[in-house]
Amino acid sequence: MRFENNDLGVGLDLGRMDPFELSLSLWRSSFEFMTHLESGALANPDEQRQVGHYWLRSPSLAPSGYGDQIVESWSMLAKLAAEVSEQGFRQLLMIGVGGSALGPQLLVDALGGGDQGIEILFIDNTDPDGFDRVFERLNSVDALVAVLSKSGGTKETRNAMLEARRFIESQGLDFPSRAIAVTTPGSGLDQLAISENWLGRLPLWSWVGGRTSITAMVGLLPLAFMGKDWQQFLRGASEMDELTRRNDSNNPALLLASAWLSANTPQNPRAMVVLPYKDRLALLARYLQQLVMESIGKSHDMQGREIRHGLTVYGNKGSTDQHAFVQQLRDGPDDCFCTFVASLIDREGESMEVSEGITAGDYLAGFLIGTRNALTQVGRQSMTLLLERVDERRLGALIALYERAVGLYAVQLGINAYHQPGVEAGKKAAARALEMQLSLLSGDSIPDNDDASFLKARLKAQGRL
Repeated sequence: MRFENNDLGVGLDLGRMDPFELSLSLWRSSFEFMTHLESGALANPDEQRQVGHYWLRSPSLAPSGYGDQIVESWSMLAKLAAEVSEQGFRQLLMIGVGGSALGPQLLVDALGGGDQGIEILFIDNTDPDGFDRVFERLNSVDALVAVLSKSGGTKETRNAMLEARRFIESQGLDFPSRAIAVTTPGSGLDQLAISENWLGRLPLWSWVGGRTSITAMVGLLPLAFMGKDWQQFLRGASEMDELTRRNDSNNPALLLASAWLSANTPQNPRAMVVLPYKDRLALLARYLQQLVMESIGKSHDMQGREIRHGLTVYGNKGSTDQHAFVQQLRDGPDDCFCTFVASLIDREGESMEVSEGITAGDYLAGFLIGTRNALTQVGRQSMTLLLERVDERRLGALIALYERAVGLYAVQLGINAYHQPGVEAGKKAAARALEMQLSLLSGDSIPDNDDASFLKARLKAQGRL
């Protein structure tokens, strides 16, 4: 099976996946659910939230009032980007975790370079040594700091903000005049930015989940500050949304979801290995890990029945991985299928011939074809996703394609793709661990277990116990 749209510059070839029947009637409930979702239905009952990332690129589809907020946020972004350019800032430190980091990192790595307006740095953890490594690269005089947190209370983001603030102020500089809050209006972070008169405030909304926030300010901010065409990014996503709303066999998201459902069965679960043959897409697998695994990895379906379903995603890039894990993909257990991703245009401008009639990009294409055929020879499944080039419009389309495929696939299995109880459980367990540490520091007696041993070892190594 194959999809091709020359105008958008995206193609999908499923000819090397095991044959599967594309029954449109089987997917009717998935399309009905997605229609209700886009109409504003409550799609995340755990958090009593709508799910409206599709509205971010098509505000006319949003419920009353939301569309105006989205359009207004675009004006706010354009105004802030112009102000930053006028003031001559040369660096932007983005502080965020999860979807507030993975999406922007993909966009910056994929579209950065050339005549970018500003260098983007990231802190996406609460590792003190990681802070220091970033601060070594930060020219604080020329730097802005954007703090991204929907709730405003994410602990990793809060810690990094405090450390960045101390670093900026240690250079004798004012933090608020170079700080930008990207958060839900009215959150604690938003209130702090108002009270201290921060340089800028951009909105996030409760109806946009972190893993689907790349077409919100989370992704538009770095694009705008780099001087990239963020409107084309939204255009590509909107165009793909139109293509993937269709309940017919020429819907690429339906083809993707059907292939996943066929390849990843309870009887023979398989992982999805993402192999982009393009350096600019090296972070694609990392981005898709959150989008797919946080959405689909669930213990129970929406009826409360235990299912323990997931779709594992991993990968790096070709041809590097031909010298790494392709050996196991071909000769090891049949526990995965591959997604090859390629760009038809190697670079802007001509390439030299590294041998007669052959460029370096020709070799890259040859390695993709060779690896794909080597896997097919032993019965390993694969699909190939083709982009005309890696630019704003095609990246927007790529993101929207996978968002819709995840949504369709989840509904077919009766899974709620828009909550993350496992993540929340980890946060609560972390809070209990910190309470245990405070008891240790105060000299209280605590149960002797592996958690206590680990905390004691850390505190002793740092001379705090």
